[in-house]
Amino acid sequence: MPPDTYITSHIHTDGPIPGPHSLLTLVSAAYPRSDGRPTSVFTTNIRELPGATLHPLALQSWRRRSEDWLSTRRASRPPAPAMNAYASWVDRLPGRPVFVTDTSHPDYLFLYWYLQRFTGNWPFASTRGDAELHSRLACTTLCPLTGCRAAAAALARTS
Repeated sequence: MPPDTYITSHIHTDGPIPGPHSLLTLVSAAYPRSDGRPTSVFTTNIRELPGATLHPLALQSWRRRSEDWLSTRRASRPPAPAMNAYASWVDRLPGRPVFVTDTSHPDYLFLYWYLQRFTGNWPFASTRGDAELHSRLACTTLCPLTGCRAAAAALARTS
């Protein structure tokens, strides 16, 4: 049996919780080892949920990053096809897919809710709440948003 494949995610949302607010951008990377480079990357922009609203604090943040906001809206897909494509991507990865998350980030909350709502399934064999491993495998640098790439580059310079 192939070894575990670790999957990390980086998301952008328009509020603190799924349902009243939407998942806008999803980037995930698959790592065959906990110290390697990603072997596969999934990225998509997702349309807002019907009836969902932009949270006032998120609005303030997005106003400061208007180009990033516009980037999240380009080529966005409806939530169901986006989540089905994501689940299929996870299913095609070699080995046992292990979702690695830092529980202080909303990635797990949004992904779990969206996957359950739109696919009825959590495609991961297990979930590992490990802030250190998540940080080591962080796929922030793969994010298409200018603000994320600049922040990741600045962090790399200070490390």
